[in-house]
This record gives sequence, C-alpha cells and structure tokens, in this order.
Amino acid sequence: MKRKLIEVALPLEAINKESAREKSIRHGHPSTLHLWWARRPLAACRAVIFASLVDDPSSHPDKFPTEEAQEQERQRLFDIIGKIITVEKKGKTEQIVQGLVSWDTLNNPEIILAAQREIARSIAWNRGEEPPTSAAEIRAYLQKYAPPVYDPFCGGGSIPLEAQRLGLEAHGSDLNPVAVLITKALIEIPPKFKDKPPVNPEAQKKLKTARWYGAQGLAEDIRYYGQWMRDEAFKRIGHLYPKVTLPQEYGGGEATVIAWLWARTVKCPNPACGAQMPLVRSFALSTKKGKEAWVEPVINRSQQPPVVKFEVRTKQEQEKKLIEANTEAEQKSISLKAPDGTISRKGSICICCGTPVPFDYIRTEGRAGRMNPQLMAIVAEGERQRVYLSPNDEQKTLASSVQPDWKPDADLPHNPRDFKTPNYGMRTFGELFTTRQLVALSTLSDLVSKVREKVLTDALLVEMTDDLPLNEGGTGTTAYADAIATYIGMGVSKLTAFHCTLGIWRANENKTGRAFGRQAIPMVWDFPEANPFADAGGELLGTFNSINSLLGKVAANPLSSVSQRDAASSTLGLSICISTDPPYYDNVSYADLSDFFYVWLRRSLVRIYPNLLSTLLTPKEQELVATPYRFCGDKDKSRKFFEEGLGKAFAQMRQAVSPDYPLTVYYGFKQEEADEEESSNGNLVIASTGWETMLEGLLEVGFSITGTWPMRTEQSKALKNTVNALASSIVLVCRPRPET
Repeated sequence: MKRKLIEVALPLEAINKESAREKSIRHGHPSTLHLWWARRPLAACRAVIFASLVDDPSSHPDKFPTEEAQEQERQRLFDIIGKIITVEKKGKTEQIVQGLVSWDTLNNPEIILAAQREIARSIAWNRGEEPPTSAAEIRAYLQKYAPPVYDPFCGGGSIPLEAQRLGLEAHGSDLNPVAVLITKALIEIPPKFKDKPPVNPEAQKKLKTARWYGAQGLAEDIRYYGQWMRDEAFKRIGHLYPKVTLPQEYGGGEATVIAWLWARTVKCPNPACGAQMPLVRSFALSTKKGKEAWVEPVINRSQQPPVVKFEVRTKQEQEKKLIEANTEAEQKSISLKAPDGTISRKGSICICCGTPVPFDYIRTEGRAGRMNPQLMAIVAEGERQRVYLSPNDEQKTLASSVQPDWKPDADLPHNPRDFKTPNYGMRTFGELFTTRQLVALSTLSDLVSKVREKVLTDALLVEMTDDLPLNEGGTGTTAYADAIATYIGMGVSKLTAFHCTLGIWRANENKTGRAFGRQAIPMVWDFPEANPFADAGGELLGTFNSINSLLGKVAANPLSSVSQRDAASSTLGLSICISTDPPYYDNVSYADLSDFFYVWLRRSLVRIYPNLLSTLLTPKEQELVATPYRFCGDKDKSRKFFEEGLGKAFAQMRQAVSPDYPLTVYYGFKQEEADEEESSNGNLVIASTGWETMLEGLLEVGFSITGTWPMRTEQSKALKNTVNALASSIVLVCRPRPET
C-alpha cells in the first residue's frame, strides 16, 4: 500500500486561504446555480482529491532515497496544489494563492494538466509503467486507469464536480431529489453536449465564425431562451408590476419599481386602542452615508381605532426641514434617523398606545387568520440611485387584487426548532408567498414547458439527431430540450428564495436579501416583494445569466453520473475512490428545507424526471439526521436511528473503497457545537456528539484513521454574523483495516 500525499502533509495555509476567499465569490461559482446548504469549498475538495490520488514521495524510496529529496519533492507537489506569493496591487502588498486551488486559475489548462500529470505518474509508477507525457496521453491514461471518484452524500455537488475537473470519472448520489438535480446540472448534463453549438436562431447566424467549447453552447442557449421566457412572462404578467411616478425632486417621469416593502400587522389587544399594529423589525430603508432613508409611521388618532399609515423620510429632507423650523417644538418633532422597530425577541409594542404585546397573542391572531400585510414603502430605480416612495392606493389595490390559479398546498413540517411560521398560522408552503408572487412563479413554472417545446423545434430545424429523453440517457434533440428546460426550471426554483415573504430588505446594501440567511424558515415580520422584471435582486435575466456564467467554468468532461440513492442501504461499485461530506448528527433536515424548492421543481420538471420527482415531497423516512420530532420527541430513538444509519453507510463504503486509495470524510464543526465537560481529573474536555458518532462509526466498520486535517472554510465575519455557522471542516483520512 502506497502512502498518499494526504496521509503525510498538505499545504494547509494556501488551501484554507483560498477556501475562505471562495465564500465571497459569486460570478461563475456553482453555488449560483441553485441554493444548497453547507457546500464544501471547491478549493478544499480539489486539493483533497488530488492529494488522495498522488503518492507521497516517501512511497518511492527508489526515486527519492533521502529525506531531503523527499521533502524537496513534497514541496514541489505543494506548489502545484497552492503557493502563496506576495504581489503589488495599487501600491499595496497583497498575498495571493497560485496553483490548483486558486479560483483565478480554475480553468487554466496548464495548471489542470500539471495536476493530471502527477496523478497519472503515481498510477503509472505503481503499475510498473512509464508515465504518459503528452496531454492527450495523460487524459486517456486517467480515463483508463484512474479510479472513479464517488460521493454517496453529494448534496450541492462540490466533490464530484472537482473530481471531474481533474479529468476523473465522477459519480454522486443523494437521497434528496433537489441535491440530485443540482449535481446532475453540474456534472452529468454538460458532458452529454460537450463542444456542441447552440440551437437558437440567433446563434445559428454566427456559426460560420464561432466555435463552441465545453458547455458554451448550452450556456448560450440558456441565455437566449431565458431572455425569451422573460419576454413571454412580461406579456402575461407585466401589468402586475406597474411603474411609479417620481416626484419632481427625483426628476419626475416614470420609474421601474424594484420592490414593495410590506409589514405584517395584528390588532392591538388593548380594548382602548384596537389599532392594526405593525410588526416591524426595522424601519430603515437605506443606511448608506449621505443616502439615509426610512419609513416613519404616522398615526391618525382622529379615528377610532387609530389608523397607522407610513411615510418615507430621508435625512437630507429632514435636515432641510430642521433648518426651516420656526419653533423649538417643530424642531423636536423632526427626526433625523429611523424610529426603532416594533418587534424584538421579547415581543412587540403597539406603536399607537405603547402596550407590550407578547408572542402568544401574535401567534393566536396569526393562527386565526387575522395577521395581514400592509404596504410600508416602494423602492424604485431612479437616476443612478434608489428612490424610496410612500405607499399609494393604486399600488396597494393592484397587489391585493390578483389571485393565483395554483399554489403549493403541502404542509410545512412540524419542526418547531427550525420552522417558525406554522406557529403564526402560515402552515403550508403556499402561505409563504404573496398572491402576486404565487401568480408570477406559477406563470414562470408553466413557461418552462413552453421553453422546452421551443428548443425542440429549433433543434429539429438544425437537423440535430433525435433519440431518447434525457432521463433515459439520451443525447439528441429531445434530451437537449430536456436539458435546457432543466436549467430554466432550476432558475425558476432559485427565484423562489427571492420571491417569497421570508426575505429581508438589506438597508446597508439597498437591495433585497433572499430567504435562508440561515438553515431554517424563521418568522419574518417585514419583507420585500421584489419585481422579477427589474434590474435588481430576484430579477429573471440575472438568474439565467448566472447559470450561463457558471456553465463556462464547469469541466464538461468526462462523462459522469448522479443518481438518487440511500447511502445506508445501497450496494456500491467496487474499487472506487470515495470522498464524502455526510450528514451532521442533529443538523437541520435538508429534506424539510428543500421541500420549499421541491414543490416548484416538481411542477416545472416532473415530466422530464418522472421517477426522481414522483413523490409529493422529498423523502424523509430514510434521511440520516437525528431529529427528535420525527420520533415523537424521543431523542434516544433519533440518536439510534442516525448512528445505525451512518454505520450502515460507512459499512457500504468499507466494502467498496479501493485498497489503493484512502477514504476522505469531511466533518463540519459548527461555531456552537462543542460541549465543555469536566473530566475525572478536573481538566476541561471539549466533546461533540456528532464528532464522536462519526469517529465511532468509521472505526466500528473497520476503518483506521490515518490522517486528520483542519480546514478553515469560513471567513471570520461569517462566524460572527451567522447563527451557529460552520466554523471549520475536519477532513478525516481513512484506510480499511486488513481483514483478520
């Protein structure tokens, strides 16, 4: 057995630096395809796979006979993985990473080839052969002799994607159909249509002068048919997103609305008041210096009950009023900052009478159907700036006048820890959207099949051969139409995170923030309703363009596959290299969370993937997560289920993993996961149930731990701002113990 580089040493500083940096990269990153939770950084996955396949120099004493020679060779391999250098940028020195793990050189063919050469060299030496030399020979050699890389918990697809980028046959599986679709879109579909030109009429006119490589043809068609879909959708529902008239101080004329900002309200429990009290986290619209703006509640006490309306204020306007004020009383009435919100962790305060209102009352009102939205402000696109406007009756009336023909009526899970909206009467997925959002999303979902029909027609016009559907392994006309529809359908699904009532308005950035800022469905009190036709967050074309951009950065070679499979009960192939990121004990159920997207994916794509999307919701019974609510609150039963299931999955890996290559397992430590315990001798011990379960499961099925590598995969600001953020990953390197 040859020791691999990952069992001896790694250039952790370079890997960690680039893994953390990757979190801030959006353009062209696979995470922009569709939301998935707790993705492993591509840089770390790439480095781990490479170091799992390349021999450590100490494995070849005939070639590196001294420790000095071995260390020199090891450093050369480190430089291929990642080398930190200091550069001058705009008069400042900065440290950057060069090499395999660098995002900037992700698709540099010379760097990828250098990595492939080392993998092929190790394989050839162990076979007693001379390593291949030319690029074509190296790639062919890897296809013939390199082990397939498999991830049985593929999730967002990072591990198989990076295996494929290294020229390796990659496979993934997951029980969750949303994860399977994401990974299919990354590694399975692009190679089927590698180097093929687009079929849209616009691109056909350029075929004489353009050549298409990798997934460029796919990307170009997604851009074209995404634009067609946007235009068609605007014909159908564009009237639901009218422009607004700007005041003269903003230049007058009409402007596109970026978002409508809403607040939930309930009736004040004080009998002497009875106002519809707004439940608002923050009244701030913009906190950018020099552009401060906010919503100010104005109470009309001449009516009974009092009526709250909202007016937009800007700091610039308020400062002008302050200068013009004639009396001290007038000056005191002029505020230069946003008022405090009306709701906190302790409950709410009625803005009209000051009565403290507990959450129990708000929940009761919500469950009785007496929680209603009220328009607070309108955000429009002005001349090089956001313009904030007070609500008007026309906009309010239009928003409440539309009714959807369809909505996802499946129940949200009874999981009080992570799903808060059922406590307030929002019990189904459909109740997480406004009526206008439901009309828009169902219209877009219906248009996915129209896109497929149009692609099919255009593909036949260019005489593209036909064969089986994509779901049955086809690569012709029908399969291509299925592929484009898959990406468009995933784009619609991705949009739901922006077009729901779970997002927030980011006053510091003047834009809409999507749902799932953390791995939960919390109760959100004030929320933006984004315009899908505006040039801002949640916009249709931006979504499809992001898919277009990332397809230019996928490997599209070699052919790889993804399937829906339960890792605890499925038999795997033999002699494969396994790298995986298994579930984390009692972490939130991804099946529960992903149902938010699944109900829309199923509506759009069930005809293309009838088996994968056959169930009304994602499978739950076999999901490996220790969630007591699935066992009537019994923590012991949930723990036993998780431990036994993970043990079975590790046993399957033990049987399948190649004896020539180590198994690598990621474990993501959470910021607040560790428990402090006092040992018998008085020393402090840091314990983690999930960590212990992982180790025990591996050891019990016959693995030995041959290496552990700490990888800092989160930026420091994420650890400070994110609830229970993943602080770091531990990569376990394992070898099967010899049979006794």
